[in-house]
Amino acid sequence: MTSPSDQPPRRHSLVALGGDISGAFGDLGTLLPYVIAGTGLGVLAPGPVFLGFAAGYLLVALLYRAPIAVQPMKALGAVIITGGLTAAETALAGALLGLVLLALAATPLLGRAARALPQSVVTGLQAGLGLMLASLALEMMATGWWLALPAMALLALSWVWPRGPWALAVILASVWLAPSDGQPLVSETAIIADGLSLTAVAGGVLAQLPLTLLNAVVVAAAVAHSLFPSTAPRVSERRLAASSGLLNLVLAPLGAMPMCHGAGGMAAHYRFGARSWVAPLAIAAACALAALQGEEVVAWLAEIPAPVVGALLAFAGVELMLGKRLFDARPDCRPVIAVTAVATLFGSALVGLAAGLASEQLRRHLVRRRARGTPHDRG
Repeated sequence: MTSPSDQPPRRHSLVALGGDISGAFGDLGTLLPYVIAGTGLGVLAPGPVFLGFAAGYLLVALLYRAPIAVQPMKALGAVIITGGLTAAETALAGALLGLVLLALAATPLLGRAARALPQSVVTGLQAGLGLMLASLALEMMATGWWLALPAMALLALSWVWPRGPWALAVILASVWLAPSDGQPLVSETAIIADGLSLTAVAGGVLAQLPLTLLNAVVVAAAVAHSLFPSTAPRVSERRLAASSGLLNLVLAPLGAMPMCHGAGGMAAHYRFGARSWVAPLAIAAACALAALQGEEVVAWLAEIPAPVVGALLAFAGVELMLGKRLFDARPDCRPVIAVTAVATLFGSALVGLAAGLASEQLRRHLVRRRARGTPHDRG
């Protein structure tokens, strides 16, 4: 039985509404570079891409009723942007990833594997992914500190008033005030020839799958339970895998960008005020509107300078790094967290997982050894 204080408010207050709308756009720092690059290079069409994200966020609003992020698959997105995949190959890779995720979600093995992962390793992975976002953010901000620093200052107000419209204000101001000759996210365009190489598809799938399972399933579930405790009954590793799989299996063949539920995006939505189903519904509506505008919205989004996108990304990285589990961790677990985070930053999520599990085993061995030695030490 719950107390009255545990009950959600009956009406969405104006402050909460403002926070949800601002937070809805908090993850643009992750979404924009991939979307603008993929469409600007001619691999994907803007209409299907934005319709895909609209459908993804609508599904999130209905299924999870919380600001669960819908992001481009980063490893696969990088392969697309560097010319490694054509449109047909992207569609096939997304559909295959969808099939694999749905197959994993249909068995209890995914949930068991996730629960078997030590919290120290999951926390380290979360911190490492946050460091990766922050590192990318610094590179983007370095192209124009005179734009990045004011954006950072305005976004920093979110620490004072978390539910203020800071992210939305920064985006609108950057479009209106930035010079037209500023540093764009995509400097040149090219049309990528269509074709189909099963080797290229397999390479993209194998590069993406470990990152999706760790960041978009295991770590994303942990972050959701930490930031939005009330979602715990609805958000599980198997459900996140199933919803990601369904989105990709259905939408990637129709021209959508392969998508997943990123932990960093969730942290970004939260940092800029998103707390309820209103946030994913708002970004779904915005993406649907963008899909109707087609090429015009890509040109508009390209006006957002890279340093401003980097500022948004920096706050998402910090939010992901400084999670509650990091501060609650026992002192003997912190070296494991550090090793996992550093290995993730300089290697990958898979490298971080291997390093974290090895260091966690060493920590447990030392704890058992100390415990066995304690009676002798006492004499």
